[in-house]
Amino acid sequence: MGASVTPRGGSGSKRRRSHDKRRPMAEINVTPFVDVMLVLLIIFMVAAPLLTVGVPIELPKTAAQPLPTEEEEPLTVVIGSEGQILLQNTEIERDSLVSKLRAVAAERSSSKIFLRADSGVEYGQVMQVMGALNNGGFNNIGLVTDGGGPTLDGADQ
Repeated sequence: MGASVTPRGGSGSKRRRSHDKRRPMAEINVTPFVDVMLVLLIIFMVAAPLLTVGVPIELPKTAAQPLPTEEEEPLTVVIGSEGQILLQNTEIERDSLVSKLRAVAAERSSSKIFLRADSGVEYGQVMQVMGALNNGGFNNIGLVTDGGGPTLDGADQ
């Protein structure tokens, strides 16, 4: 039961030093990786707001209070000024609106949907889309407006 310790300056140290020089470096330099990630982060932070594409609509103004938020992402249908219909950010044909809504309703736990319509859209078109929303399985429809409109109680005149 004996152990032998070779001193550092001993005869075997030259072999070890020459062997250490040939061994590949096991350390990873993460500085270039972090630099690249920070640049990509800045690029995506600048580009992300530009990726949201929408149809410019002018919402009617009302004095209604906002609806409370929920845990699920709200589903939105938009009627543009020229009558185009968008489900979230995707433009869809009027004929396929009910079938797409039924497919979405089957996957969601909530029957709540928000309808945004341009103030220049005819009332009849809005009612047709609301009927399609109801037929598609969404019976809790919230109409989205801009705040600051007339209250119709005579106080805003």
